[in-house]
Amino acid sequence: MTDDANDEDGDHRLISGWQGRYFEDFEVGDVYKHPYGRTVTETDNVWFTNLTMNLNPMHFNEAYAAETEFGERLVDGTFVIALVVGMSVIDVSMNATANLGYDAIRHHAPVFHGDTIFAESEVLEKRESSSREHVGIVTTELRAYNQEGEKVLSLERTPMVLKREHAEPSPERPPGWPEGVGTQPEEL
Repeated sequence: MTDDANDEDGDHRLISGWQGRYFEDFEVGDVYKHPYGRTVTETDNVWFTNLTMNLNPMHFNEAYAAETEFGERLVDGTFVIALVVGMSVIDVSMNATANLGYDAIRHHAPVFHGDTIFAESEVLEKRESSSREHVGIVTTELRAYNQEGEKVLSLERTPMVLKREHAEPSPERPPGWPEGVGTQPEEL
């Protein structure tokens, strides 16, 4: 399969975008700095806190939080986990078939409204699956930092990741796209 599908005139073509890493692409010791820092807003925190019914007033009661050692509301720690895991998907689990576990979760420093979070993952281990030949198991340490470079979160994450030979991405049908959706080579 080619990386692009040309039309007859060569004027238009479908080009493959980033399709994520496959099991074979991971090497122990590799570090992936995930693209796009994300600034956490007050709305993010309030909505997530309400959605998850987190009743700790530290997250939603400004008067209460002002009297604490932090002097202001803290961003819900489970939001920070969800955000950082999401940031890592593009590099670590875009081709995962399942997440097996999240371990050794540590909040190293608080996150406040207006903080911008950056994340990176280091490959700690990779191994063949003993029960599924189409995937391998990869363990990474996911680390998050604020705009000052202070580590705010770390955790270990273990997804099952497809092996390249069992994936069939193409410019016409990248991961996650149903067959026939969007521009097709015969339309060019």
